[in-house]
Amino acid sequence: MSTATDGIVETSGVDDETIKANAEGAAEKRTLGIGFWIAVIWLGIVFFAAAFAPWLPFKDPDANYIQRGERPPYPPSMTHPFGTDQDARDILARTAFGGRVSLTVGLVAIAMGMFFGGLMGILAGYFRGWWDRIFSFIFIILLSFPALVLAILITSLLERSLRTISLTLGILTIAPVGRVARATTISFTEREFVLAARTLGAKNGRIIIRELLPNVVIPMSALALLGMGVAVVAEAGLAFLGLSVEKGPTWGKVILTGAGSRDLQKYPWIAIIPIIVLFFTVLALNFAGDRIRSYFDAKETVL
Repeated sequence: MSTATDGIVETSGVDDETIKANAEGAAEKRTLGIGFWIAVIWLGIVFFAAAFAPWLPFKDPDANYIQRGERPPYPPSMTHPFGTDQDARDILARTAFGGRVSLTVGLVAIAMGMFFGGLMGILAGYFRGWWDRIFSFIFIILLSFPALVLAILITSLLERSLRTISLTLGILTIAPVGRVARATTISFTEREFVLAARTLGAKNGRIIIRELLPNVVIPMSALALLGMGVAVVAEAGLAFLGLSVEKGPTWGKVILTGAGSRDLQKYPWIAIIPIIVLFFTVLALNFAGDRIRSYFDAKETVL
């Protein structure tokens, strides 16, 4: 870029290529990108397989498929696409059925955090005053507990059921979601459309539901995807400590079964395949959440 002063052309510090690169970067942020849709497709496949596992042509995840004259585990084949573990159980079936538990834990935990954390954060950010002091104090208390230690304590004292683990991880998501909801609410409370609604005499409930909630849900949704990935990994961590759901397979238990084998180096598929599924699922959740955040941040900047 250049400027003309008294017939002299001067070149500024920013050239056309830099401007073009900045414009392309901003345009890229305003699109979700192909990576986002790849992540969505992967998540769709995983969620579909987990949700409809009992009705899809999977083998019994707890049955032992012993082959005559051969000792398990059996390598991947047409009969067992992911192979079997050392107890001759089909790894594909156990991965699909295990996803039902692991993904349910993640969904319930983040739904609990979205509801309670979002509600507390919006009320704290909108009304401020003692609402803000009380809920902020609750957030500080929840964040002060070591998350893993608290999860181990609760699951050790109570029944190791799907409900207990989901509620435990849900409690741990309340504070992070609540703080995001509070900060976002505070930033939108002083916007023109909220001030206009107040001037026109709109009640607080209407302002919160009609004006603030749609804008607060967007960053909360991005955080929800990230939080769900954390919850799924946390369940796997509890499984390694023997504190996961007692009945049925989970991703953590399937990985633990393979990782605990003495013949892991000889039969790596018994642990590596479920690890790959877990890794790419969490990666897809994190990537999708990050892209959604960047997309709406870019739109907000433009507006």
